[in-house]
Amino acid sequence: MPQGDKSSYTDKQIRQAAHIETGYEQQGLSTKAAQARAWATVNKLSGGGRKSGSGRKRPSGKS
Repeated sequence: MPQGDKSSYTDKQIRQAAHIETGYEQQGLSTKAAQARAWATVNKLSGGGRKSGSGRKRPSGKS
């Protein structure tokens, strides 16, 4: 998968990124910067693309 490929993201994550990107653009950021920040935010919230739920360990620092 090439860098920047969004095919491994769920529909929900794509919708979240679009909504976040719109908010950043309304704050005056360029489209490219808004898109980069939006995907960074989605990755921070969800840990990246599509992952199976069964057997996944919780992130360290969380109980």
